[in-house]
Amino acid sequence: MNKMTKSNTNLLLYLLGRFVSDVGTSIQLMIIPLYILDMGGSTTTVGISSFLSILPALIVYPFAGVLGDRLNRKAIMVVTDLISGGVILFASFLTYTGNMNLILLLTVQIIISLLNGLFEPATRGMLTQLVKEEELTGINSKIAALKSLSYLIGPVLGSALYVNFGITILFLINGISFLISGMSEMFIKYSHGKYNITSGVSGIYKDLVEGIKFIHGNKLIQKLCYFLLITYFVIQPVFGVILPLLFQKKLDYPRESYGILQTIIVAGMLMGSISINLLFKKEKNVMKPMKLGNSILIIAMIFFEMLTLPGVLVSLGNSSILYFVVLSGTLCIFSGAHTYITIPLQTIIQKETPDEYMARVFSLVAMISRGGAPFGALVYGIFLDFTEIYVAVGVSILLMLGASVLLISKKGK
Repeated sequence: MNKMTKSNTNLLLYLLGRFVSDVGTSIQLMIIPLYILDMGGSTTTVGISSFLSILPALIVYPFAGVLGDRLNRKAIMVVTDLISGGVILFASFLTYTGNMNLILLLTVQIIISLLNGLFEPATRGMLTQLVKEEELTGINSKIAALKSLSYLIGPVLGSALYVNFGITILFLINGISFLISGMSEMFIKYSHGKYNITSGVSGIYKDLVEGIKFIHGNKLIQKLCYFLLITYFVIQPVFGVILPLLFQKKLDYPRESYGILQTIIVAGMLMGSISINLLFKKEKNVMKPMKLGNSILIIAMIFFEMLTLPGVLVSLGNSSILYFVVLSGTLCIFSGAHTYITIPLQTIIQKETPDEYMARVFSLVAMISRGGAPFGALVYGIFLDFTEIYVAVGVSILLMLGASVLLISKKGK
């Protein structure tokens, strides 16, 4: 009983740390663009800020994986949260004294992104030593549900704080929450394994190469990397490029409707994460929910394609309640189905990877898969200058069908 209590306590502390970090990140992403504009910054500056909130984490991921396998993962989790809290509190001090400027704000964004890049692989690698292997799917779904919940809470909380109290209080509360998270993580009972490592720069390079070789040598993880790369290349532009363009060019809804739709999309992610935990947490064949999610995703994409056709826009009415309800339902299912892909995929990687490679593999997989998102946004942005939205969605469906063939061709172990 004591062992079970310790395990539950460790998991609660772990989930608390991740949830606080995710809420803090979502608040920053939501409020910083508004604050930049209020400071007199341009939309270009907002774009640079968004870029700098993602790129440093992608760059540091491979090296973060090496550190996550070499050093104590709990220590990385604690230190990154404490430093994040300190940096954000310093930002609060700068805004309070009137010394904050765009250069300093962008510097804060870069530092937080780097720390998040260090935090993520270490915590992913740590999970397998906190729970049993058969519990991984259920726990991964809970982590995804909390992440989705943070995307719902973060913007609402951030907006309320910013409008009523200003940026200083927002930074202050966010910084303190990171410090509390870091201190709570200190109580996690975790023992990091001792592995043979080579010191110095050559050792870090050697560890990184070994991680790449492991992925290359594991055909299942290698195929899943390709599948994720295609998925992120296709899915991210649907929400980040195609949907905003559809609202701007083809639909006649008020701006508030777009915010409501975004909330419904996040709610779909949350419901998908919860339902996986309810339906598949004891499922031994992890590929089963993944294939189900992939099938539902393609069906939802086909419905979305139909909703972008000119004839359907005219018949349903491009400003009607009916069209908005059908579009919202389709995108809610779309985002929920995507969680049925990402959550089992994490479980597969955790089961397939030895502990000494865990952080490196997760960091490299994240870099490969998430790297497809900005590249996809760029390609689709250019493509949509020359073609109609329904053509771009049709191409997305074909790409996902190709990725599905790749997924189904590997039966799993």
